[in-house]
Amino acid sequence: MNADQIAILLIIVMTFILFIWGRWRYDIVSIIALGTLFIADRVLGGETSNLVMDESNLFIGFAHPAVITVALVLIISRALRNAGVVELISRKIASFSKHQVTHITSLSGVVAVLSAIMNNVGALALMLPVALKSSAKQKRSPSILLMPLAFASILGGMITMIGTPPNIIISTLRETQLIGLKAVALADANSPAALYFKAQNIDVENFQPEAFAMLDFSPVGGSIAVLGVLFVALVGWRLIPKPSYKKPGTESLFSINEYITEIRIPNKSKFIGLKISEIESFTEERLTIFGWISKNETVDTPQQDHVIQEGDRYLIMADPVDLKGMMDEYNLRFIKLMRERIDSLKNNHTTFKEVLIKPDSPLENRDRDYLRKRTSNTLILMAVARQGEPIRKRLGNLVFRVGDVLLLQGNADNLDDNISSLDLMPLAERDVTVGVFSKVGLSLLIFGSAIALSIVDILPITLALLGAVLVYIFTGILPVREIYRQIDWPIIVLLGAMIPVSNALQTTGSTELIANAMVGMTDSLPTWFMLAMIMIITMTLSDVINNAATALIMAPIAVEIAITTGVSIDPFLMCVAVGASCAFLTPIGHQCNALILGPGGYKFSDYWRMGLPLEILIVIIGTPLIMFFWPI
Repeated sequence: MNADQIAILLIIVMTFILFIWGRWRYDIVSIIALGTLFIADRVLGGETSNLVMDESNLFIGFAHPAVITVALVLIISRALRNAGVVELISRKIASFSKHQVTHITSLSGVVAVLSAIMNNVGALALMLPVALKSSAKQKRSPSILLMPLAFASILGGMITMIGTPPNIIISTLRETQLIGLKAVALADANSPAALYFKAQNIDVENFQPEAFAMLDFSPVGGSIAVLGVLFVALVGWRLIPKPSYKKPGTESLFSINEYITEIRIPNKSKFIGLKISEIESFTEERLTIFGWISKNETVDTPQQDHVIQEGDRYLIMADPVDLKGMMDEYNLRFIKLMRERIDSLKNNHTTFKEVLIKPDSPLENRDRDYLRKRTSNTLILMAVARQGEPIRKRLGNLVFRVGDVLLLQGNADNLDDNISSLDLMPLAERDVTVGVFSKVGLSLLIFGSAIALSIVDILPITLALLGAVLVYIFTGILPVREIYRQIDWPIIVLLGAMIPVSNALQTTGSTELIANAMVGMTDSLPTWFMLAMIMIITMTLSDVINNAATALIMAPIAVEIAITTGVSIDPFLMCVAVGASCAFLTPIGHQCNALILGPGGYKFSDYWRMGLPLEILIVIIGTPLIMFFWPI
């Protein structure tokens, strides 16, 4: 092992540790990895090091077709949403919500289909309000709907190339890997690359490297998606612990029953003279006092036998629908500073909205002061709901997380604008009037035409999708102001920065080193075992770090294993694609899992109960499917 190989392996290990630690967002970690790669290259001699082959191309990853394609898919997702495609589908499945199993199956099936033609996170974001609304209407816990919905959106993304970033990455990496292999084989007839082409009976001189096509993922991904959706709809939801079930929605279809807010006890309050321990029964379990705000503004746990007095301030937990009535019924007040801000903003257009903090919202890991600055003090944070971990802090000291639900008050127009700019998801109503353009048929025709042009090789997928975006703009389906707002910039930065790191694994010979070690450990074992092992390792990594980063790291290693053993690279790349998309064990493994954490009321440990059997099922059925459709 030479210095370059030691350096890149240390960089990869460091990157994995930072991803798992979670102190910084994954795009920041990827920039750190890229910067470290450049510094290591300089330290090891620059021109004599193989870590960075050309310093002028250090940021070439941002021009990679995979990066452009991911951005275009996100924009097209918005266009399909604007056109009313999802609203049309949700109306069609309304009749299936009467029975529990058909309710879960219909929602899961629809989101899986949508995830095949648009980004799976976008598909889930569109169907989440539909699921919440229908669960409230049927008096059904959203907990039994949302986890199957999230898992189905992940499964659906496996069906096509554009459904999920790992598939896009694997598609383009196939072409670049084959181009590199061809160049090596032509330069050295005795090289492993030349032997690979010979073993595959490929005439290397006439061979034309190609990426995976749009529907190349469909035989395997589609089969796994169908079986996976059936599993989560028929069996999986039953594995969610019943103590985690959130009660069905009340008068407000999307209200959350564990909001945290701050109150004070005025004179004549009906709480005066009662003990803390008596409040839950006194309010018929609609309100819980769990924190006492002292004079020095700290929060302490109140003694259960403490008698409530005038002027006391508390942290309470209650549903906002019940809270409004209880404030009047028991003569309670918000603390003074909050009351002053409410009065200063109050007018005829003041309204309330419940919003969900989505992955990569600017509010993630920020506090109330940041919210006020970003909104120019035009919004009031009334309360916060968080599942999985009790909140024991003042609202002013609370750091927001993905999945938190905020109750905001403000002017209706300002509220909508700020919700959009902060990338929050309104739960009280849809954030756009879906279907306002009444161009469902036209939007699908445009999208279908782009896919068809790609399938018949008239245009590369990137150019076909770019053309679709332009047509959406010309037809008014996609306003120009929404184009760049829809791009998930952290993902773009992650891909652009990690591609050179992935390339360094190959240019330093590290992939060959790792592949030889893995082949040496499994030399006497059949190829199917190696495929399953690659899938399991990729799944494991994807459960704790970003799936796109997992694909970028594992794909070159899988290719090298295939070359070393003399079998086709395609089944190995497909194993990486499937494994990178299967992040079902934790809420942090995939954005879709994080998105449902709050509204579903789940605990961290709830995910693996349904996710582990699903991942085992996918390995069992996915390995033979890959070997059948992509022979070695």
